[in-house]
Amino acid sequence: MTQTTPLASLPMYDWPEVHAETDAQWQALRAAMACVDLPETLTRPDTGPYKLNDHWRDPALVFSQCCWGPLDAGMIGFLIPLAQPDYGAWPGGRGPFYRSAMVVRKGEGAPAPLPSGSAAELPDGALKGRRFAYNDTESLSGYRGLAADLGADPATLAAQAILSGGHRNSVRMVAQHEADIAVIDCRSWALAQRFEPEAASRLEVIGWTGEQPGIAYVTSRATEASAVTAMREGLLAAGCHPVAPR
Repeated sequence: MTQTTPLASLPMYDWPEVHAETDAQWQALRAAMACVDLPETLTRPDTGPYKLNDHWRDPALVFSQCCWGPLDAGMIGFLIPLAQPDYGAWPGGRGPFYRSAMVVRKGEGAPAPLPSGSAAELPDGALKGRRFAYNDTESLSGYRGLAADLGADPATLAAQAILSGGHRNSVRMVAQHEADIAVIDCRSWALAQRFEPEAASRLEVIGWTGEQPGIAYVTSRATEASAVTAMREGLLAAGCHPVAPR
């Protein structure tokens, strides 16, 4: 019988400039779950629009990250959430929760501070007459969370909805006048300020979405139950948060 090589990935914030940081993060996570035999190196799957769904369905996937948008859209049938990482290091994050920054070009909206509570603080009619860039419709941070805050599909409120394929692309598109507005999760916004400084410096945060559960650490539903338990215990001992009921 052919044995499948276990796969591990951390694809959600793995911009090329931070590959070394992501690899170091994996070694720390792997050490926290040392009682489980995990791959030494990460697999780097295609992260284009909806491409990760094929990767997440792979029964050999022993460890990865997945947004709650795809999980709620059906990926929960293939993946077991293990724990939630802490987002407190990034403005807009709090414990296991994150929110997204609503960005437009400078001069096209009033700057907005971070909300003090967990609810959204968004300008009225922000999408009206604007071209809305979004990473994909399954994204919690780039689409679904905003839809929940607005009580409507963002595409129906905007003058045009444009699939960007990723938060980085959305930032570039708004800065380059290819779109007018986007919502960027707080950790991706921090990455944009580091590695897309020219584009990010042209943008203004005019609002914030409500807090949502951040991206979860996950494993395939084909993973042995004992390994699932051991990985979860290791992550919680390392400072991750339990998965909140949904």
